[in-house]
Amino acid sequence: MYFLLVLPLIVTSAISVDEGQSKKQCDVSPKDPYIQVGSDTRIVCESSCVHGKVYWTLDSKVVDESWTSAINSTHNILSLRNFTLPKATVQCHHSHTKNILRGTIVRTYSKPTNVGCIWHYRNGSSVGLPELFTCTWEHHVHFQEKINYTVLGRPQWRTQLEICSSKEAKRCTSKALSANVSLGRNYSVSVRAQTKHWKVHSDPYEFNTRHILQIACPKLNLTAFSGFLLAEWNTSTTSDKHYCQVKFNEEVLNKTLETGENGNITIQNVESCTYYKVSVRCSWEKAPWSEWSREETVLSQLNKSDVKLRLWRKVTETDKNGGRKVDAMWTEIPPACRGTFAYFIQRSVYKGHEIQVDYSRTLCGNSTCTVIVSEDAYSVKLTVFHNEALLAEDSVYVPAVGEAGLPQVTNVQTSTLKGVIYVSWDAPSQLVRGYMIDWTHDGHRFHWKESNSTSTKLSGLRHKKPYNVTVTPLFDDKTGLGTQALQICTTVAAAANFSTVKVEVSDKSALVGWDVEQQDICSGVIIRYIVFYGTEQGPQLNITVNATKQEVLLKDLIPYTQYSMYVKAVALTGASESNVRHFNTKRFDPRFVTKLCVIGTVIIIFVLSVGLCCTIQYRKFLMKPLPDPGLSSVALWPSGSHQKGMFPFRLFYPGYPSESLCARVDMEESRLTSTADTNGPAFTAKQHNERADEHEEILTPSKECTTLLSEGSGQLSPYRSQGSVESPTQSTGKEFECLLPVKQQQLTALLAMYVTVDMFEHDQGDDITMTSSAS
Repeated sequence: MYFLLVLPLIVTSAISVDEGQSKKQCDVSPKDPYIQVGSDTRIVCESSCVHGKVYWTLDSKVVDESWTSAINSTHNILSLRNFTLPKATVQCHHSHTKNILRGTIVRTYSKPTNVGCIWHYRNGSSVGLPELFTCTWEHHVHFQEKINYTVLGRPQWRTQLEICSSKEAKRCTSKALSANVSLGRNYSVSVRAQTKHWKVHSDPYEFNTRHILQIACPKLNLTAFSGFLLAEWNTSTTSDKHYCQVKFNEEVLNKTLETGENGNITIQNVESCTYYKVSVRCSWEKAPWSEWSREETVLSQLNKSDVKLRLWRKVTETDKNGGRKVDAMWTEIPPACRGTFAYFIQRSVYKGHEIQVDYSRTLCGNSTCTVIVSEDAYSVKLTVFHNEALLAEDSVYVPAVGEAGLPQVTNVQTSTLKGVIYVSWDAPSQLVRGYMIDWTHDGHRFHWKESNSTSTKLSGLRHKKPYNVTVTPLFDDKTGLGTQALQICTTVAAAANFSTVKVEVSDKSALVGWDVEQQDICSGVIIRYIVFYGTEQGPQLNITVNATKQEVLLKDLIPYTQYSMYVKAVALTGASESNVRHFNTKRFDPRFVTKLCVIGTVIIIFVLSVGLCCTIQYRKFLMKPLPDPGLSSVALWPSGSHQKGMFPFRLFYPGYPSESLCARVDMEESRLTSTADTNGPAFTAKQHNERADEHEEILTPSKECTTLLSEGSGQLSPYRSQGSVESPTQSTGKEFECLLPVKQQQLTALLAMYVTVDMFEHDQGDDITMTSSAS
């Protein structure tokens, strides 16, 4: 029994001891190592806590057994060769249970590469040896770590020393190295990279100090001449052979300077009146280039040989006075050219075989001029002066009206492709030296060019514009007759553009209308429209409309849904599309809402009218006057115990005017003067019976029955002595008096009957008093 109680404790202790041994004896070393990229490393797994074999995984992938080796039954080694992964997780597993015993993370680092150094001057100075020593390098880093770099130098036959250092930046400069560096000596440097986890050195960079010396940037002087530029510069040293480069407008010229030679170079083939930017740099052999010198800008001078006026003219038809207008045009002198320019036009008329010169000159603008000539042939001469000196001149021939024998081209053909107009023609039978082609899109601004062949192409044209092209042959110093081709567009628009798109929406339909811009000559003719529409989720639908219509009704739409649509105009030359429009269909048909509003308005008006009428009638009823008690008569309505089946009053109806009006009336001889008289003790049943036996005919002057005062509770009723209930002291016997018949013409009003509510709240034996009054 005692053993059974102790056994669970022994098992628990054994398990605890086993777990403690597992934590202490199962391990992987080294822990989270850093190794250099491409190097080898070994990971050891100590598996004393388990029995059996172990296996390794690298980033959750089982490692081949050839990479592992067992030292003994408790230690297994994983060998990683030429390891290049930036980061990897290595784990040791128990072969039987597949459990992870321990693991580690292996990270790699690389060494700095491409180390280079230059020996240079401070702030462009060039006195003595350079003051600064700057090194740069590259370093590929996998993780964000703080890295300290140090440049280590080792002069020949000397010990290593620190030149400069930097934090994270891959560049550093030493400002005090001149004392340790000699010109022409060999040198070696390396870069050390260090973090709290690892440290590595770059490969050594060896050099001769002469090969890393960067001379100061040259000082440049630039001069412009007519037709060329002259660049001159000075370097920091001319004692050795060195090389220079001259850069101007993205072009580079090379120049080798021998010992003692100053730098200069002539830049040819420059355009007139054009700005050029020039800079220069130099270096020793195998040494780095100096910095580019400060960029100098210069304007080239006007070169007379570059001036090509290319004079041409356009002649209008003869007016009613026999005059013609000649529009002369020429190539403008570049506006950047400095100096004063003057343009003059001079005319010479052909008279037979003689030329009569008109020495009068017309001062013109920079590129066009207009002169008037007659129907004769003329020579128009242009003269250009620069700073009052003759710069250039040119002339053009203007044929006479109807002049015969002049050459003329035929069959002028034009075509267009990608904005370029191609022109071709047939040459005339006469010998010509060339052709002048001019073109315009508005009739005011002309362009022209000369060609030696029977075809050419016109480029730089405006998009979607119609052009008029004319071809004129040239021969000797004259011109032939021009031939104009059919008007042609540079590009033809697919179709006219859309100006507006309107949508009128209902619940299940939408009316789409659109307007297009006015079609010009370069727009294709629209042959149809296609309206595309659909919801975001549903398929896209379309409907085709004839070109004569510009609206369409979209049917069978889903109420309260968003649609998108656009219109496509189709022409023979292509198509154009409008912008996409979005619209929401309505929840209900607007016409239904309108009808509902109308019906609701009618109902409201009807209800208001009925209410108003009822209010008016009710107000009239309230304003109806109450009967005057002085004009009322009092009668007792006997209970069923007195006279059953007998109605005390016979109603008076207008339809029965001759009938007698009988009523049972309790007559009073006199009016009670006070409440005390009515309720006094002298009022006895005997007196009441005596009055009941008396019958008196009452004739009222007002044609109403005389009002009788009844004896009640002692309170004075507004209807004289009218009471709703008899006093218990009153006699039960009733006397009745029948009113004599009254003629209809004597009655001026109908009788109204009034019954108080409390009349019906008493015993059956009580009489009920009814009051009648003339209304």
